Amino acid sequence: MTHSNGGKLLVRSLIGLGASKSFGVPGESYLAVLDALHDTRDALDFVLCRNEGGAAFMASAYGKLTGKPGLCFVTRGPGATNASIGVHTAMQDSSPMILFVGQIGTGIRGREAFQEIDYRAYFGSVAKWVTEIDDIDRIPEILARAWSTAISGRPGPVVIALPEDMLTSLSDVPALTKASPVHEAAPSDEAMAGAIELLKTAQRPLILMGGGGWNKAGKTAIQRFADASDVPVLAAFRYQDLYDNYAETYVGDAGVGMTPATKDLITQADVILALNIRFGEMTTDEYRLFDAPIPQQKIIHVHVSDREIGKIYVPEIGIHAGPNAFSAKLAQSPISGPWAQWRSKARADYLASFDAPEQPSPVDMVAVTAWLRDRLPQDAILTNGAGNFTVWPNKFFKFGPDQHLLAPQSGAMGYGVPAAIAAKSTYPERTVVCFAGDGDFQMNCQELGTAMQAGAQPIILILNNGIYGTIRMHQERNYPARVSGTTLENPDFVGLAKSYGFHAEHVATTADFAAAFERACASTSGAVLELDIAPEALTPRQTLSQMRTIAQGEQK
Repeated sequence: MTHSNGGKLLVRSLIGLGASKSFGVPGESYLAVLDALHDTRDALDFVLCRNEGGAAFMASAYGKLTGKPGLCFVTRGPGATNASIGVHTAMQDSSPMILFVGQIGTGIRGREAFQEIDYRAYFGSVAKWVTEIDDIDRIPEILARAWSTAISGRPGPVVIALPEDMLTSLSDVPALTKASPVHEAAPSDEAMAGAIELLKTAQRPLILMGGGGWNKAGKTAIQRFADASDVPVLAAFRYQDLYDNYAETYVGDAGVGMTPATKDLITQADVILALNIRFGEMTTDEYRLFDAPIPQQKIIHVHVSDREIGKIYVPEIGIHAGPNAFSAKLAQSPISGPWAQWRSKARADYLASFDAPEQPSPVDMVAVTAWLRDRLPQDAILTNGAGNFTVWPNKFFKFGPDQHLLAPQSGAMGYGVPAAIAAKSTYPERTVVCFAGDGDFQMNCQELGTAMQAGAQPIILILNNGIYGTIRMHQERNYPARVSGTTLENPDFVGLAKSYGFHAEHVATTADFAAAFERACASTSGAVLELDIAPEALTPRQTLSQMRTIAQGEQK
């Protein structure tokens, strides 16, 4: 290939690496890339988004769902800063992603030129690698490195700045034609023997699993071991879709709103196989469930990244290995011990967590989520952003082995709608349902235009209670009856959704939901259902009034 400009060389190399979809918002700083994308429909599609934050969320969600780097193109300056929320989310989610940012010309760096940013400094703490291509001949080299960096070790985001003059310059360098496979680190026989022997000494063993980079074989293997060994399995924060929730060995998730039974399970366990988790704040109940740096529990920490092992807690055994390679070996050596009652009680406690009182709300989400558990297809994809409403898809839904949850480890509002659009654009034949609060929805509701234009319209449930629910909850607990900055005046969500070509309905009562959802599923243009939720129904087991009364009593 001779005399190809940088934009064409970049796009052709991405296709050679195996990329087939990208997300972005156009910008004058990377016009040469947009021109190259003109000729790649059905080879490398460009999903035109409405805001760079939404585009970056889509790329992050795509990476989490597929295991391939989610690609995002944005312009320099404001485009990059808008997109930073998706980079941060991809990092905390351990999702492979590559963000391409248009950049000023190489000859005017350091002058605070129009929209100039030092991207290495700006993204340095929230990306796996940040670089700038200032030599057109190095485009294939740097793209190959970026691709492998995003998917190897602990998966995560890479940021690449693209100076305008580099994109328009000409080169005779050939484009990439393939991606080199990156094989997981495998555990040594010695490490496996040590882990198995330690597990055999347990009276109360526990598997705590999570993180990115899992494949179907790995998930099947760890369940095969757990089922054969009758060992209980907890999912880390927002990773409950990694394990079949209907299996008798699944005992819940360690995340926001952790039940007392789950906390007890972690603190009372004597040997914990921490499989591919990074011991985040939510999974450890703000680092209170383990003593640092030497925990009471004996921990076998297995992680695909050696940098995670011993980062917070000193393990009894540390094993640098990928989750799939480790699980495949572990499945060959089931164990047995005196923990049947321990596992059985943990499962019973998990099932009991679904028992919640009738909600003081026109639409009762206990009943709605129970109905959805029975109704949604076995390959459904659920998404959510951040807010109290996430308790419903996160705590009251059971994920089968082929269902997926796209939810941000970063706790970013506005993630659910873009994630649902990314999922629907990737798997148009699957049912994709987004749970969104009214505040959360409005963070990225403009991406309904992206969904309409791309023909990727999911079903969106807006749980409208007229407040920023999570902040109101903390407000009532700390400053009872002093409401400030948490009440919302909302638009006509049904009218808004219809203007974007969606089927839309207002659901006023629990009894109305089932029929409305069936109509949503039958729609060929996606659907938005606005559900009436009372502010009083702030959490499943404690009302707003109860929070306020308790807090006022404590302050007297």
